[in-house]
Amino acid sequence: MEKLHVALLQNDIIWEDVKANLKACETILATLDANVHLAVLPEMFTTGFSMSATQYAEEGEGTTITTLKRWATQFDIAIAGSYIAREGVCCYNRGFFVKPNGEVTFYDKRHLFRMGDEGKVFSAGNKRVIIEYRGWRIALFICYDLRFPVWSRNVDNEYDVALYVASWPQVRSNVWRTLLLARAIENACYVCGVNRVGEDGMKLIYTGDTMAIDFKGGIINKVPDGEQGVVVVELDGEKLQSFRTKFPTWRDADRFTIE
Repeated sequence: MEKLHVALLQNDIIWEDVKANLKACETILATLDANVHLAVLPEMFTTGFSMSATQYAEEGEGTTITTLKRWATQFDIAIAGSYIAREGVCCYNRGFFVKPNGEVTFYDKRHLFRMGDEGKVFSAGNKRVIIEYRGWRIALFICYDLRFPVWSRNVDNEYDVALYVASWPQVRSNVWRTLLLARAIENACYVCGVNRVGEDGMKLIYTGDTMAIDFKGGIINKVPDGEQGVVVVELDGEKLQSFRTKFPTWRDADRFTIE
């Protein structure tokens, strides 16, 4: 398994301005080194955590997915994040993983944020998604999913990296940091948590705490709190496999059935 170089993008999101946010992300992606394999964007990176689902939801390969595919090819990089999508009458907080060859995989957020009425305008997904990319198995999760360890359980090491893209407010930042560490330790995997900064249209403040964590719960690197920025981290597959062999807690994990 080759090393994986991942860029974590912690940026402000202009409230419900798809065009401006796409332009801002393209500018950031254009600055990344050629050796970066994957760029991870925050939750709902084109709109912010908006409940105006019917207004901003895109069907099929709309503006956002078409643009992401162009970027992936142009910059020879995979891109992950989430946006607002629609299928028929249902809207989804939809995660995406776009490969440089144009292949797109989607993950619909399972746990909708009850306290923000997300479930009143979005439909919940019911399928976990694990992507294979450059010899790595990468699991996609979105924000509130982080609070639910059964959904994240890494049964028999079925994934190597968990991506959590989020719009997680400053008032609960300690919870964000703590749970990211917990998910890495209990699942013996790398975890990348990517959160936004700035103030959204609901006057919520975000300070980021974007970071990458190793399989022992050590922070590899993080973006400074409250600042727009990018960090590139190197994930080492050989070290991960060696740890899982020497310290195989996964062999004693409890089994769960998700209904």
